Amino acid sequence: MYQLSGVTKRYQRGRETIEALKSVDLVIEDGDQLVIQGPTGGGKSTLLQMLGGLDRPSEGSVELDGTDMARLSEAKLTQVRSANIGFVFQSFNLIPTLTAQENVEAALVPLGIKTTERRARAAEALESVGLGERLGHLPGELSGGQQQRVAIARALVKKPKVLLADEPTGNLDEDTRDEIMSLLEGLWREYGLTFIMVTHDSAIARRAPRVATIKKGRVTINDRTAAG
Repeated sequence: MYQLSGVTKRYQRGRETIEALKSVDLVIEDGDQLVIQGPTGGGKSTLLQMLGGLDRPSEGSVELDGTDMARLSEAKLTQVRSANIGFVFQSFNLIPTLTAQENVEAALVPLGIKTTERRARAAEALESVGLGERLGHLPGELSGGQQQRVAIARALVKKPKVLLADEPTGNLDEDTRDEIMSLLEGLWREYGLTFIMVTHDSAIARRAPRVATIKKGRVTINDRTAAG
């Protein structure tokens, strides 16, 4: 479970101080699906970075299962990210000289998993996203949708508790967008993930049970499960 208390994030832009997040209080239960929406520059990606331990708040706490990630050393924070959090980005961030299987395997290297097990788990992860016949293909030999499937497999191969996605369908056409969202939602249910996604796409946001809207650093929650 995530618990954010009084999370404020300030940046300096010349002499100006920008507050990207302002006293955010937020609870995300295990197994939740949450979409984060808001205008450009409103703080969406900043909030996702806090949840992923990629940035630290200026004030407040970001607890994951009772551990305040804001207070961990960089080494401990890296361990938490490696073991517990999978990331999917708009730009697929695949290594162009590695095959699909090798790209997925790369996520397991920091965990000290042996080569044979890495290969088996990478193949299984790619099979789970419908790319069991593309293990040896380079990213340049795959479509945009297939590359995003490789990126999803890479995020899931380490069996994280949390999946964070930053505009995962932003580079895809409408049909491929819907395929990727159906895949992500299916994996969320199958693995019991906590799934948190930033999107500017209102069609995607309407699919989610909970939506966090950020405007000028402040968060409001629309919880359709509570309303139902």
